[in-house]
Amino acid sequence: MREAHNSKLKIQNCQRQQFKIQNSKFKIHSMVTLNELLASRDSRHAMQQKLLAEHSGKTLVCLTVVMPGSVKRNQQSLIVAHAAVEQMIGSYELGVRNDKLGVRDDELEGRFGGCLIERDLETGYEAYLITDLPLLEAKRIAVQIEDSHPLGRLFDIDIIDKDGVPVSRDRVGSSPRRCLVCDREARYCMRMRWHTQEEIWERINAMVDEYQANI
Repeated sequence: MREAHNSKLKIQNCQRQQFKIQNSKFKIHSMVTLNELLASRDSRHAMQQKLLAEHSGKTLVCLTVVMPGSVKRNQQSLIVAHAAVEQMIGSYELGVRNDKLGVRDDELEGRFGGCLIERDLETGYEAYLITDLPLLEAKRIAVQIEDSHPLGRLFDIDIIDKDGVPVSRDRVGSSPRRCLVCDREARYCMRMRWHTQEEIWERINAMVDEYQANI
């Protein structure tokens, strides 16, 4: 599996390689196999374990992009990934949009030291953020981003605990994620397969088009 970004970053001096769609070496609309997807999950888990071991006592934030079907890297996913990373940089490092969390911006800026690692893969974009924030505070910010950003329903932001387990939304008193198409709980629609891929893609395209028209 090829990686566009695989740098080792120090928390004290975070360096981020700028995400640029036009300079990526991977082809848009490349189909991936089930085995490649399964391998990518294993690779992502291994990356999480590595970062947790290297940064003991820190909080790990993991971003992936929600894209149905066998094409995980396309124009829509790259637009979504770029939007997600920009929002994470603001919310986790600069103290942006945290008034609802009851934390003042001046407090946040001193606590949001961290580093960001980006991986642009054929099996889907990934980003990993190491932060000094407490686990549940990081989760509250993740939920706020997912629920309030125009493309947030296409962001999958996990907070990984010391045992490698994602923190659930109910631990911060948040409701389950909603379906892209009908606004019911997403897990029920996924389990019952109530919507076709055509319906889901129609909604994704509409969200991305509206977002681009307003930026």
